[in-house]
Amino acid sequence: MRYRISVPRTVRALFLASTVAFAGALAASAASAADDLTISYTVTPDTLDPAKMKTGVEYAYSLLVFNGLTGYDDQLNVVPDLAESWSASDDLKTWTFKLRDDVTWHDGRPFVAEDVLATMKRMLDPEVGSRMRVNFELIEDMSAPDEHTVVFNLKLPYSTFPALFGGYQARIVPYDHIDTLTTHPIGTGAFKFVEYLPGDRLVMEKNPDYFVEGQPKLDKVTMRIIPEFATATAALEAGEVDIVWDIPPEEQEKLASSSVAHVDFVPTGSWHGIIMHNEKEPFTDKKVRQAVYALIDKPLFAEIAMFGAATPTHSPIPPTSPYFDKDIPIGTADVEKAKALLAEAGFPNGFEQTIYVPAESSAMERLAVSFRDAARQAGITIDIQPIPSDRFFSEYEGKVPLFTTNFYGRTTMDTMLYPWLHSSGSWNNNLWHFSNPEMDKILDDARITTDEETLAGFYKRVQEIVVEDVPGVVVYQLNHANGVHERVEGFKSSPLMWPDLRGVSLKN
Repeated sequence: MRYRISVPRTVRALFLASTVAFAGALAASAASAADDLTISYTVTPDTLDPAKMKTGVEYAYSLLVFNGLTGYDDQLNVVPDLAESWSASDDLKTWTFKLRDDVTWHDGRPFVAEDVLATMKRMLDPEVGSRMRVNFELIEDMSAPDEHTVVFNLKLPYSTFPALFGGYQARIVPYDHIDTLTTHPIGTGAFKFVEYLPGDRLVMEKNPDYFVEGQPKLDKVTMRIIPEFATATAALEAGEVDIVWDIPPEEQEKLASSSVAHVDFVPTGSWHGIIMHNEKEPFTDKKVRQAVYALIDKPLFAEIAMFGAATPTHSPIPPTSPYFDKDIPIGTADVEKAKALLAEAGFPNGFEQTIYVPAESSAMERLAVSFRDAARQAGITIDIQPIPSDRFFSEYEGKVPLFTTNFYGRTTMDTMLYPWLHSSGSWNNNLWHFSNPEMDKILDDARITTDEETLAGFYKRVQEIVVEDVPGVVVYQLNHANGVHERVEGFKSSPLMWPDLRGVSLKN
């Protein structure tokens, strides 16, 4: 979907960069051949190991170099990938996956069931620290009857089990090259790893033996690390970059009248939030968290932070979902309610707190500024501390009392909620550290329920608890946008926010 946005003049004047110095070094790095595509990111990958990934640039790389047992189509339906088919027992506790027999790793070795077993054993190892471990902990045991069959026995019935294997971190890795995943990764994907220069670029080349006929069409993909979006947008207009990934609203405005590039966007289940560490003062007190919630005017914050290119919401369940509870109001701030709650919590005069923000995200900085100004009305003094993203995600996210961050949408209710809201959830234990026994029971029961009416009741209550107990504040759901040069053909933005370049080509 293409669109042109109109940004209010006052907002534009406040947030748009006035001038851009375009470094000569960038020009020297331009794609030199018609089939070499360059896509820009603002942050550098922290890891090349799929199981440990947690940022958009890492997810994008893994999609190109690796495959999952399953994948997703444009409508987010689960489709075959390395598994050509699957079936379940009547009680939904035993799942059998039939693997493709025409897949080879980038070093030429055939893909076999042992690769799947080795991948899942790593995923379930707490020492690996994968954010997806909690999703797969329902596996009781697994086996490989032959080289192209894998059987999973589950601890409980689970109707959407195949969807887990299309997840960001669930890429299958080779059993005999696990030790080189962070230095010279080998995958089964459409592109082969060539080199990684931290802070500069990650280069991949065409896999001529890819198992999908006619893919990939590109000879090479270079993921350039360009910290400033203004520089990346200038490079896009100059023809030095083909795609600017996840371009923010203020840069989208610059392309409104471009003759060589446009903005491609899609609604997503991804969201921005104000995260409170529930085990660190003062956010151990529910009344303080409720006061923070009462201070946030979500429609206003969405307008300021995203220039309106977002939808205010109240939970990780996106407003486009049939499970979304429209009866929960998403209204304006209630300062008097916030003051009363703070007084009950022992903070009649408010308190001082630092909010940490990934420095490369202008939208999240604007979100933090909005919160700072709102909190001031209740006597809360907020100091905004931007942190370079490489340090923010490794040293601050989930470790400090208060921060803003973003999360990528998932495709099922369980994967959308369980890791974030269950007390054992891997993302929960790395972010807001929330614990609510009723929430745990609902999410556990939902995993074994197939009746739609019952599930709707469960997820309605989940949303109510999120608003009542306030583990953190989900402020708005995002539109995902990319700046795209007109010579790029076959590219569509994904609601999962990863750039699928497998069917993309460049005009000569």
